[in-house]
Amino acid sequence: MADFMNLIQLLISILLVVVILVQVKEGGGGLFGSASSTIRTRRGMEKTLFQITVVLAVLFVVISIISVRVG
Repeated sequence: MADFMNLIQLLISILLVVVILVQVKEGGGGLFGSASSTIRTRRGMEKTLFQITVVLAVLFVVISIISVRVG
């Protein structure tokens, strides 16, 4: 069971890194963005990527907690 949890955690972390890198690439404002990017609203693909990032981050934390409890 612990091996399965570690595999799931690894896959989620890889997906999380990929989604974050795609966001940075599409934003064009560098790693931390520009001041104007924090004011405007997210739309379309940018909003979807942001929501996927939040879901993956929450899943990563939940899987990490479960992994500690099981192991």
